[in-house]
Amino acid sequence: MARHIIKKLFPGMDRLRGHRALAPLGPRLRSPDLWHLNRRSVAGAFAVGLFVAFLPLPMQMLIAGAIAILARVNLPISVILVWISNPVTMPPMLYTAYTVGRKLLGEERREFSTEITWEWFATEMLTVWKPLMTGSLVLGVAAGLAGYLLVRGLWRLNVIQRVRHRRYLARQRREREAELREVFSRTPVDPEAPRESRETKAVERQADSQASGTRSGDDDRSRPH
Repeated sequence: MARHIIKKLFPGMDRLRGHRALAPLGPRLRSPDLWHLNRRSVAGAFAVGLFVAFLPLPMQMLIAGAIAILARVNLPISVILVWISNPVTMPPMLYTAYTVGRKLLGEERREFSTEITWEWFATEMLTVWKPLMTGSLVLGVAAGLAGYLLVRGLWRLNVIQRVRHRRYLARQRREREAELREVFSRTPVDPEAPRESRETKAVERQADSQASGTRSGDDDRSRPH
């Protein structure tokens, strides 16, 4: 099932209930709608998580959690997916976003570092924030939309395969039942045995009575008149 696949891809989702990064969300974390594993909730969670992952902002987990609450989608998946942007992947993601934004805005290229620190957010980002945010939003929307459509398509494909499998099993069962009925129609079945024995005995008694009547008739004809 698709739910089993999601649980394998995102193990330990329940542990996020007590994560300190989500503590500001408070009792909203207990809403059951945020933990459902259905097609709409999971696809929306992929859209939220992938979108936030491209935002060059701190506290991405909290942002993803807040958006998940507003959109009523799966919260743990939304939060886990933001870790696509980590200290290893963040520099190339930021550079790609900056390049896309710079080309869209028609700005000249600038050299900047991508150290993910509070100092970087307060100083270096201020010099390239416009193309960087533009490119990040474009890439985030594209990644979120692609993730949403991909999950919806794969989920639907999984459902279709399950339905086809059930129909195949049902067809196989009907064929076996038809074969069994054909075999039973050709071969005497034990429950029918008593009825056949009664019929046989009745036929034998009828034959005996006819034979005794025939013998009595022959005796009468053989007597002298």
